Amino acid sequence: MLDARRRFGPTSDARRTDGTGRVRLAQFFRRGPRVSIRFGNSALVASASTSSGGTTSTTSGTTVASGGGLADRYATALYSFAEDAGALDSVVAEMEQLGRLIEASADFRRLIDSPLIDVQQARRAALAVLEQEGFGKPVRDFVGVVTSNRRLRSLRAIIAAFAALVAEKRGVVTAHVASAHPLSDVQRQRLRARLIEAGYGNVNIVEQVQPDLLGGLVVRVGARLYDTSLKSRLQRLQYAMKGAA
Repeated sequence: MLDARRRFGPTSDARRTDGTGRVRLAQFFRRGPRVSIRFGNSALVASASTSSGGTTSTTSGTTVASGGGLADRYATALYSFAEDAGALDSVVAEMEQLGRLIEASADFRRLIDSPLIDVQQARRAALAVLEQEGFGKPVRDFVGVVTSNRRLRSLRAIIAAFAALVAEKRGVVTAHVASAHPLSDVQRQRLRARLIEAGYGNVNIVEQVQPDLLGGLVVRVGARLYDTSLKSRLQRLQYAMKGAA
């Protein structure tokens, strides 16, 4: 069972419980106090500062800096915990798998995006899906915390921030790929081959489904943008027809 506890100042009584006596973190990483999250038997402590200068997460003596955004802070907390627990490789792989699962499942996306579903119901449903798909306890617990803190709609942004952090730590170039439909394994392999041909040998592909693209791909690597989407082609054709009129 995941045990999440929030530390408040000596004069604060702002703690809330979920009805079972355990403290519920309704505003995780939102204000200044330090936050303690317990995954199994290992505690992770992360600074929740919202200053523009960024934040720092610390666990078992390891310090990892992050940006000031909510997704960056969650991503940094997960990275720091996974690294100290010796589970970084498996967590990285499962977070990539989670991103693909979200893009491939319309039902899961509706669960994530709906503001009408009760938090506890959403948590149970999300964890049931992850357990059925074979996700390990660290990622399941992490998603449980995100859901309990009413941040489930930020999960995709957190996954993207985590991928970017991993790429930065490993010196990997990140290619953000948008497509009208989820990529197949064959399409993914062809895309990686093309990126290698373009000089991006050590590349991490972050996928996102954007139905309004209609077809094709939009690939962004750093400041470079490669747009072969059907939407852009139609727009260019429209401009050309206006110019010829």
